[in-house]
Amino acid sequence: MSRVLCRSVIALRLRLPMARHASYLIDDPNYSFLKDLGLDKKNVGVFNGKWEANGQLIQSYSPANGKVIAEVQSASAADYEACAKAAQDAWHAWAELPIPSRGEIVRQIGDALREKLQPLGQLVSLEMGKILPEAIGEVVEYIHVCDLALGLSRTLPGTIFPSERPGHVLIEKWNPLGLIGVITAFNFPVAVFGWNSAIAMVCGDVSIWKPSDTTPLTAVAVTKIVESVLVKNNIPGAVAALCVGGRDIGHTLVQDRRVKLVSFTGSTAVGQQVGVEVQKRFGRHLLELGGNNAIIVNSDANLDLLLNAALFACAGTAGQRCTTTRRLLIHQQVFDEVVSRLKKAYASVVSRIGDPLLPETLIGPLHTPAAVEAYKSTVAEVVKQGGTIEFGGKVIEREGYFVEPTIVTGLPHDSPLVKSECFAPIVYCIPIADLDTGIQYNNEVDQGLSSSVFTENLGDVFKWIGPHGSDCGIVNVNIPTNGAEVGGAFGGEKATGGGRECGADAWKAYMRRATVTINYSGTIKLAQNIKFGDE
Repeated sequence: MSRVLCRSVIALRLRLPMARHASYLIDDPNYSFLKDLGLDKKNVGVFNGKWEANGQLIQSYSPANGKVIAEVQSASAADYEACAKAAQDAWHAWAELPIPSRGEIVRQIGDALREKLQPLGQLVSLEMGKILPEAIGEVVEYIHVCDLALGLSRTLPGTIFPSERPGHVLIEKWNPLGLIGVITAFNFPVAVFGWNSAIAMVCGDVSIWKPSDTTPLTAVAVTKIVESVLVKNNIPGAVAALCVGGRDIGHTLVQDRRVKLVSFTGSTAVGQQVGVEVQKRFGRHLLELGGNNAIIVNSDANLDLLLNAALFACAGTAGQRCTTTRRLLIHQQVFDEVVSRLKKAYASVVSRIGDPLLPETLIGPLHTPAAVEAYKSTVAEVVKQGGTIEFGGKVIEREGYFVEPTIVTGLPHDSPLVKSECFAPIVYCIPIADLDTGIQYNNEVDQGLSSSVFTENLGDVFKWIGPHGSDCGIVNVNIPTNGAEVGGAFGGEKATGGGRECGADAWKAYMRRATVTINYSGTIKLAQNIKFGDE
């Protein structure tokens, strides 16, 4: 998400009236699933073993209709301090639990999520705006990470190395970091917390979660589910503390020396600030930032396969995934055909833009009015710079924050617009002469998150995934840029931040490593056969 959009969201939220006497969606029987999750008209947004908050009231709005869902009381500075202290205190007992015992707790969290899969998915759809199948899939992603973490709890490795000194052994020992902070964005209000929390818990860490202040109800609901498992097992609730709040709470967390790792998901501009602040205190950071993702369409691409992929990659989630395809780099031999067929594909789904909770809907709303304004200004700038709106480009006049998915041609590959990320369903179609040109264009943007090539040429596949191919963290072949699995590391290079979540060795980010040398020989021997004094 762009810096401008981030600021606009904050400014807009500050201007919104509280409308305390208006009707809330939580009182509407059509949204009874909210109360199934333990939510009420007014909710507490701070949990540290007990639910208590003293900060400002935040109203959560549904982007599908602009109506207030419910309220959440956010954290004050004192509330954050209480969370940090309680989490630190809880860590001592949590870290002493055997790793398989911690894995058992995470397994139970996965099961508790399965029990609430439908209502929690409905909440994500209502509060964030993604369609229900995607929202349920996001909760499933958290469940899958719980499964991954459970297996990890029985297989966390430690290594014994041979020593050059007789009667000595070298051991690589991994221990938990302690307290970590997790700052998540609106577009994946469940999964990103789950990616971090499940693995960190198995590793022996405790956490403070600072969610987006535009999806606070989802954070409260998830924390209540986690709390139920902790209470059942007599585990301190502050192992998974929650601190809903705005910039002030995020800033405090980032600067807190007690927080050994800060996992931040959000814009590149804000992520850069987070990285600098954490580095100032020699903390660790895990950054998952923006993406300006491209699909290269080779001349030999299976175009039926491509079109099926591109529709979701470019327009799915209303363009609000960090892995959304922003650029289609299309071989000039098939450029006209691809653009023509993509326009027809877009036309076939316009009638299915709407309420994300309805089964017929394929594309939901943008998340905020500020996102709609960013979309409008980007479309206007495209026209001003001589681009052609091949499809879409309009705000849909209805309640909620809906826009048409948009196809743009006619802008050069190095246009500032093309090289920037508008967090909306706008895709730039750019002709290329060959794969090498496509790779050059793919790599010339600041971000390096996800990429894909559509080709039937095996040699081109290996060029694409090789050292002179895509410079992204995710390098796909014949699939979209979005839709990752938890078994592979997720993250990107360059201005995407370099962080990785999930995958085979994600656990290393949440632990500290020590090299242990044990001398059982009864004599002192120096390495490198150094002689010091009389032996």
